[in-house]
Amino acid sequence: MSNTKPVLSLKDIQKHFGAVTAIENFSLDIHPGEIVALVGDNGAGKSTLIKIISGVYAPSSGTITIEDETVSMASAEIARSHGIEVVYQDLALADQQSVYMNMFLGREITNKIGMLDRKTMISETQKLVDELDVRIPSPHATIRDLSGGQRQGVAIARATRWAKKVILLDEPTAALGVAETAKVEEIVESLKRRNIGVLIISHSLDQVFRLADRVCVLRRGQQIGIRETAKTDKNEIIGMITGLQQSDAA
Repeated sequence: MSNTKPVLSLKDIQKHFGAVTAIENFSLDIHPGEIVALVGDNGAGKSTLIKIISGVYAPSSGTITIEDETVSMASAEIARSHGIEVVYQDLALADQQSVYMNMFLGREITNKIGMLDRKTMISETQKLVDELDVRIPSPHATIRDLSGGQRQGVAIARATRWAKKVILLDEPTAALGVAETAKVEEIVESLKRRNIGVLIISHSLDQVFRLADRVCVLRRGQQIGIRETAKTDKNEIIGMITGLQQSDAA
């Protein structure tokens, strides 16, 4: 991975909420086709970091660079314009709408006279779910009629449709059973072949070691260290999460 130019670089990111420091001196590079896991206990700062990258929060200091261009993530729209998409825990899907309408929610394709081009949206949705092997009955299926795993697959497919650089996944399998978790993990793994960088928050270290190339540990807003999953084990990562092991910077 180190031989490729990072698609996303975070350098000395800090975030303060009044007197509270939520993120302190965080730095991370994510490369095309790489999956990086972000782990830590509740309150460690993981979701705050996702919100900084996706433009929901502005960092108090530090720089965000996308392919050598320093950018200001002043809003979620700006982050999306730079090719960054997020799949939050609540998925942000419209339950009453069809799969294909969700795929293009807020970014609908229209024809020359301003009418919805449903045929194109349905066709593109079918092509993408086939490529990612998201098993749904049809692009016409209503979201509320799908299983949890199918919904998660649709949410990841939508992010894949629009992401050019990076997809951020916040606990993508937290509410799923074993079989559906395995299916979603296959979809996440397939993103590597699309040369998309992936940052995934997960509480499951088994999942982290199955999916991630590297794992980054946060504790109380501090970056404890980054490890290649092939060169570490769960005991070391648990020690970093709980404080039994000191920060690399200590």
